[in-house]
Amino acid sequence: MVKLARIYFFLFMNKLEKQGYPAYFDTYIRILDKDISLLEYLEHSLELFEQILYDISEDKFEFRYQPGKWTIKEVVQHMIDTERVFVYRALRFSRMDKKTLAGFDENDYVSNYDINQRDFHKLLDEFCLLRRSTILMFEDFDKEILALTGEVESGEFSVEALGYICSGHVLHHLRVIQERYL
Repeated sequence: MVKLARIYFFLFMNKLEKQGYPAYFDTYIRILDKDISLLEYLEHSLELFEQILYDISEDKFEFRYQPGKWTIKEVVQHMIDTERVFVYRALRFSRMDKKTLAGFDENDYVSNYDINQRDFHKLLDEFCLLRRSTILMFEDFDKEILALTGEVESGEFSVEALGYICSGHVLHHLRVIQERYL
């Protein structure tokens, strides 16, 4: 299954047009194919997450590919935290909330929580449930809602871009896990 997932990464290398997000997030958008729908990406990245991470051996859960880098458990917790933050932003913007939202420092989130004490499979289950909730929320958004925008300290985002960033963020970290941890 993991080898199949690696092939998928190379199939999705076309670029989406840049709109609705600050340039910093190009890392997550660049790996997406412009011809795949948002909902397909949310589903696809969840499927790859399940294929790759549920098969990891226990000796890898707390592995660091070099000193000071996150463990796989910490990477998964980071994916959970980031999904929650970005989906919250999408929810706020979809409801036309015009308040500028604060950013977050992902390194503080990881360093302020002893993630390596958590059960790895519960972390995986948590992400999967969270992503399914994300998919349900985005399924309800029409074109007008997806086009709505809002401000974060780092810039303006559209609701749609936040959904794509959620997918690209997971794909990015799955690639890092495959390349550096497995």
